[in-house]
Amino acid sequence: MKTTLILGLGNILLGDEGVGVRVAERLLEFYQFPEGTRALDGGTLALDLLPYVEDADRMVVIDAVDMDADPGTVVRITDDEIPAFLSVKVSPHQMGLADILSAARLRGLSPGELVLWGVQPGVIDTTLELSPPVAHQVDVLVEGVLADLSRWGIEPTRRGENG
Repeated sequence: MKTTLILGLGNILLGDEGVGVRVAERLLEFYQFPEGTRALDGGTLALDLLPYVEDADRMVVIDAVDMDADPGTVVRITDDEIPAFLSVKVSPHQMGLADILSAARLRGLSPGELVLWGVQPGVIDTTLELSPPVAHQVDVLVEGVLADLSRWGIEPTRRGENG
């Protein structure tokens, strides 16, 4: 059985920088994942996440990324495009993600399939709230992650359904 990791990254104390964590929280609140699929609030853990990444055959990452675009702009990037895209950083933890992926590759334990869902932040300042343009994309990002899971044959159950 292939294992799948859904990893939300970010610092919730810095507004839009925490969007990946907010998406992971939404997924964990509303969905039950089948065996072999794990959603994780990775916060700003950086290299502490390496064991989870190395254990995954497939991985979806959700994060704030600087694309020099309008706040709330969403991008989906896959596989080999991701490390180059992460060379432009919004925050220090993104370097951690690039480091994690590099370390996993060096050890021959990186996920075979990788998707990054990114959203352009608008406000990175001390606040627990997402800015309106980014907050409006949380459900879009959740649906995007669910669509990727479906392409992989993974169908989470919405909590409250079937029990």
